[in-house]
Amino acid sequence: MAAPQSSNSSSSAPASGSGESASGRPDRYEERLTVPWWWWAAGAVVTGVLGYEIQLSAHKSAWSAAGYVVVGILVAVLLWSVGRTRVAVTADGELVADKARLPREVIARGATVAATAKSAALGRQLDPAAYLMHRAWVKTMVLLVLDDPDDPTPYWLVSTRHPDRVLAALNIDDAAASRD
Repeated sequence: MAAPQSSNSSSSAPASGSGESASGRPDRYEERLTVPWWWWAAGAVVTGVLGYEIQLSAHKSAWSAAGYVVVGILVAVLLWSVGRTRVAVTADGELVADKARLPREVIARGATVAATAKSAALGRQLDPAAYLMHRAWVKTMVLLVLDDPDDPTPYWLVSTRHPDRVLAALNIDDAAASRD
């Protein structure tokens, strides 16, 4: 799925990793969806097991210990790359979800998706036309309903550890909180 960009978007500049919007002002909100620390520990175990298997298969070779290094580098690059997803709200009020951008003007309303409701939101209730930026290790999400006649996307579901902060940065009331 290509990263959608609403047709009403006024800026097509790529998201900067510096925490500043294209206007040079600091972002209202920013977070990285890094992997949990125990994934790194599991990666070390995988490196040890696979490195040992390579060492056994290359018994008494000059490169037999190189398996540990190669597998370790591959595991580290994999964990780093999946954990570098950025969710931000720029100073201009634009939501940045990884490489996708959504202007504030096209968002009609929003709600937090609690961890207990996540499987329902991603299961049978999921509209196939919705934009989804899901990371399995992040328990909560934010739901942003769109009001853009030029865009067939009905809503965005974005993983975030702090959906309330994302909605506050977008200056949107939480529809889920008002139901309680």
